[in-house]
Amino acid sequence: QVQLVESGGGLVQTGASLRLSCAASRGTLSTYTVGWFRQAPGKEREFVASISSSGATTGYADSVKGRFTISRDNAKNTVYLQMTSLKLEDTALYYCAVHPNRDYRFRNPTHYAYWGQGTQVTVSL
Repeated sequence: QVQLVESGGGLVQTGASLRLSCAASRGTLSTYTVGWFRQAPGKEREFVASISSSGATTGYADSVKGRFTISRDNAKNTVYLQMTSLKLEDTALYYCAVHPNRDYRFRNPTHYAYWGQGTQVTVSL
């Protein structure tokens, strides 16, 4: 079993950057696909980005492509989400989650096994 802890969220203005981290407080991330998801108030949880266990394969939602970058450091047991050019619509609670497949490319959050508690990102004018 893996326990995940997200960090790095905060309140920023439009156009700013943030880097979120997803660390495993128990277990190892190195054999899992890791995904980032977000959920805004009144909306369903949506896929943001994912990265395969080796880091060779990444995927992004169209809404963040070109602005967000997912990466991982397996030696540090951590996955990152670098967010740039933040927009008001990026405001949400951001979660990381793992899938046991090393290179899982589907985006359905119900397929992911373990989740962190989330970190809030708020973008203001």
